[in-house]
Amino acid sequence: MTNKAAEPEVNWEDLKPQITKLSLELGPLVIFFVVNFMGDRILAAVPALDAIFPEGFFLATAVFMVAMAVSLVLSKILLKKIPVMPLVTGVVVLIFGGLTLWLQDETFIKIKPTITNVLFASVLLGGLLFGQSLLKYVFGDVYKLRPEGWWKLTLNWGLFFILLAVVNEVVWRNFSTDFWVAFKVWGIMPLTVVFSMTQLPLLNKYAPTAEPVNVPPVASGSDLA
Repeated sequence: MTNKAAEPEVNWEDLKPQITKLSLELGPLVIFFVVNFMGDRILAAVPALDAIFPEGFFLATAVFMVAMAVSLVLSKILLKKIPVMPLVTGVVVLIFGGLTLWLQDETFIKIKPTITNVLFASVLLGGLLFGQSLLKYVFGDVYKLRPEGWWKLTLNWGLFFILLAVVNEVVWRNFSTDFWVAFKVWGIMPLTVVFSMTQLPLLNKYAPTAEPVNVPPVASGSDLA
């Protein structure tokens, strides 16, 4: 009778930083969704807010900006650092969210994911043109890959960011604001997680050791916020 090979155990200590990071990035989006859903009722119940925000969406945008700032602060406290991609996303949210509130035009916050994803894609794919896998500088402390593996992983994420930019343009231009907000939470997040899982075989194939990788990298901070 042959013994089955022992399945690799999940190392929760390795997972904890990833879960914390994902929670900090998903939190502001969930808050954005909830406040947008209840925005008009909140404004009706609080006259002081109703005098400031013409619609629930603008209230949700303001709360989203505050939540993003709090998320970055908590990231510094809990993770001892602010990852580059969430930091860039946070800055873009504050800029385009501010324009949305100032000009009372929701278009600015809607095109934010497009601009952020195109920016990330340009940086990653542009780096490859110069022979640099910039994703290595993001995940190099967590994952060890051979150069070819970093090149392919960077290419995959660069193309995925382009896909996210295209999807965002299609959704916000053709569907309602409520649908766009919901899609950011319940569409983009699952799509990103699924894509991250598809990268596990690549991580294992190009790992310098025989030890399998059980936690895929999530290059979040793009359209997750």
